[in-house]
Amino acid sequence: MSTSAAENVRAAVGRKIVAVGVLAGQKAIVTGANSGIGRATALALAQAGADVVVSYLAGEAEAEEVVRAINDLGTGARAVAVRADVTREADVRALFDRALGAFGTLDILVNNAGVQAGAPFEQMTLADWNHVIDVNLTGQFLCAREAVRVFKRQGVRPAVARAAGKILFISSVHDVIPWGGHVNYAASKGGVMMLMKSIAQEVARHHIRVNSISPGAIATGLTAAALKDRRVAEKVLGLIPARRIGEVEEVARAAVWLASDESDYMTGTTLYLDGGMTLYPGFAVGQ
Repeated sequence: MSTSAAENVRAAVGRKIVAVGVLAGQKAIVTGANSGIGRATALALAQAGADVVVSYLAGEAEAEEVVRAINDLGTGARAVAVRADVTREADVRALFDRALGAFGTLDILVNNAGVQAGAPFEQMTLADWNHVIDVNLTGQFLCAREAVRVFKRQGVRPAVARAAGKILFISSVHDVIPWGGHVNYAASKGGVMMLMKSIAQEVARHHIRVNSISPGAIATGLTAAALKDRRVAEKVLGLIPARRIGEVEEVARAAVWLASDESDYMTGTTLYLDGGMTLYPGFAVGQ
């Protein structure tokens, strides 16, 4: 990991993202936790007191840096890094086995791992379609299924949390906004919405809560590079009534709230953190 990247992790940890202790004693898995929204969420959960499995596919050095940052927080939170391909059933089972081996129990799953591979529709390859669907939809299914099995087996532990377990899907505004040139991505996120709602409906009686966060434009390494082009930046900001790009910490704070008892009556719901992108900004001024 570069010096600047490591400093960014430490800077994020240094900011008071969430209330310390709200998730004390809880254990979490965050997929895709070595960068972007996943990294910020792992740090925020740990700041709130949870032990965290930092799951990653590539970027081992970055994942280990997140682990070191969590272990150095001073909140008592612990962390371990585990490599896992969420599209492979055996890897997902091994990920959960490692989590239970490290921490004994599990309370929170943040299904964050995701990819994009856009192309004009008639040029999109089957490989590109399958890759995005496999990671963004099938991977979230496999992780959620394993989490439900663990949560049902454990049941509610009142001294820890009111729910037997919490599953949080990190989705996208493109679960409702069509996206030409990215039909595989939009289809995967639309699928995530119904996956989340259907699971939530089925497992609510077991005191398992399932929700989603659908971010709009968020400042990550990929978006920062694109927004250096002034024309691109103006086009993107024109789609956002708030006229700004969101921060990964804003998503992370919402994730902590959804994982806490403060949102215990919420399940099957999507929070849109998008600066108003889903408000049809083209109609902001009446004609």
